[in-house]
Amino acid sequence: MFIEKIFRKSSERSIQAVPKAVLLGLAITLALQISVKIYSPAPRAGASDLSSLPSGAILHLAAAGDPSPLAKLLMLHLQAFDLNAGNTLTYPALDYARLIDWLGKILELDPAGQYPLHAASRLYAEIPNQDKQRKMLDFVYQHFLADPNRRWPWLAHAAAIAKHQLKDLPLARQYAAALQVHATAPGIPLWAKQMEAFILEDMDELETARVMIGGFVNSGQVKDPGELRFLDQRLKAIEARIATKKKGKYAGQ
Repeated sequence: MFIEKIFRKSSERSIQAVPKAVLLGLAITLALQISVKIYSPAPRAGASDLSSLPSGAILHLAAAGDPSPLAKLLMLHLQAFDLNAGNTLTYPALDYARLIDWLGKILELDPAGQYPLHAASRLYAEIPNQDKQRKMLDFVYQHFLADPNRRWPWLAHAAAIAKHQLKDLPLARQYAAALQVHATAPGIPLWAKQMEAFILEDMDELETARVMIGGFVNSGQVKDPGELRFLDQRLKAIEARIATKKKGKYAGQ
């Protein structure tokens, strides 16, 4: 790309050495180039028609000090990509490596924005293609770790997808354990922190699940009487299962 060549050449020197007028001109030109590319209609769309984005440095230059509006513009274009005139693509047909690159660069432009991870977990991860689902869930997980107290809802949904759609309980537990360890803000609901215990129960890791649920019951964190009753019932059910397993083990000896 012409603009990228200019930027690389100028970046060989210190960026401070480049006249401000030149930087402003580059930013305006690049912004126009991106706008034209986004709004130009395409008669037909294929899986590779989602073009590559410039580097993060060039996108920040195009944003001219205010990256949030550019991030929102790129996100709108990305979400509407399969709805463009003449485009019959469905999400599973997209190039997911390129799609993840778009989402990552949009987040880099606007780290406070929630919509890229919302789309990743609730749109692009809910497709009938397990390989692409796993790639998108891993993207959500990696970016959750950068800001867990704000991005926890999307990892909680990723854990649900891993459990119910992929039927991958170890992966679901990995995500739920990350919520338990890293999402520590006071406003995070207890159900998100309790996910690991219930996944452990599904994995037949009953002793560990019993300890975790008992910890919630005895910690004083749970204030709602209905929720306390629910946890107490789950705890008793787990203890009954443990007792049954022990009886079966002893009977077989």
